[in-house]
Amino acid sequence: MKKLTVPRFFITVLMVLAGLALYSCNDSDAQDIPPVKMEELPGNYKGKLIIIQGNSKREGIKEFKVKKDTISFAEFPVTEIVKTVVKDPAKAETAIKALGKVKYDLKYAAVINTANNVIELTLAPKTMELQIPVDGVNKKTVVEFTAKQKGYYVGMDRTLRYALTAEKITVDGTLITPYEVIDYNFPFCIKN
Repeated sequence: MKKLTVPRFFITVLMVLAGLALYSCNDSDAQDIPPVKMEELPGNYKGKLIIIQGNSKREGIKEFKVKKDTISFAEFPVTEIVKTVVKDPAKAETAIKALGKVKYDLKYAAVINTANNVIELTLAPKTMELQIPVDGVNKKTVVEFTAKQKGYYVGMDRTLRYALTAEKITVDGTLITPYEVIDYNFPFCIKN
């Protein structure tokens, strides 16, 4: 009978020691994460971009720059916008090539949420105007963006996350209907 209690005692001691070791690791990890600072946010970023329109989903990597109050794209992805305006696939590809690199600036206001160790970004998207060439004529296209949720710069892993929606598209003054919104999701972006 004593042989059974000795192994149980050692197993109990090992479990208590393992629990203390894990607890102390978690405690020290929490103390190692410095509080997020506003000056960490600006910089050049690269991140995953997921574009969803209806049942269509496209993923890729996108680069952008974050300044004091603006997220700037040297090349905003407009493929889905152009294909919504130009239904013919060959003409849409020609129009995308003719447009070249489309610049877009996304304004934001930022505040630090110390309780969650994040910087919260309240996004204020502006409209995008494009002159999409089709059959020798430019179609004046206005895209209205919205931000349905805040963006976050997360202190834990130093990543930026945000989303943007192309809510409406107007071509030559006429609203496209029916229209499936285009969601631009940036779930994980890091500084270059």
